[in-house]
Amino acid sequence: MPIYNKLVRDLIPEIIEHSGKQCTLHTMDDAEYLSALHAKLGEELTEYLAAEEDQALEELADLLEVVRATAIARGFTLAKLEEVRVAKAEKHGGFAKQLLLEKVTESAD
Repeated sequence: MPIYNKLVRDLIPEIIEHSGKQCTLHTMDDAEYLSALHAKLGEELTEYLAAEEDQALEELADLLEVVRATAIARGFTLAKLEEVRVAKAEKHGGFAKQLLLEKVTESAD
């Protein structure tokens, strides 16, 4: 019997039960939930980085879902998250130009 001890999506217990299996779970407190979300962020990032091309979009969607849940768990609204994202993009730009910073040297004033 596998032991998982990891955060799962809300419908996973129903999916398991519909397959004829049983599962054991508990509802986490806020601190445990935030810790589990942090672990899930790492898990989903690792899965995305290892994904084949045909699975990359699905893995990015999983990562985005965990980012959204983490923001809410920390007390942020998704609107505020987007507001901060836009402000940072306006101040520092996005990543559309695909720039790689190689080095910075001092000016010879």
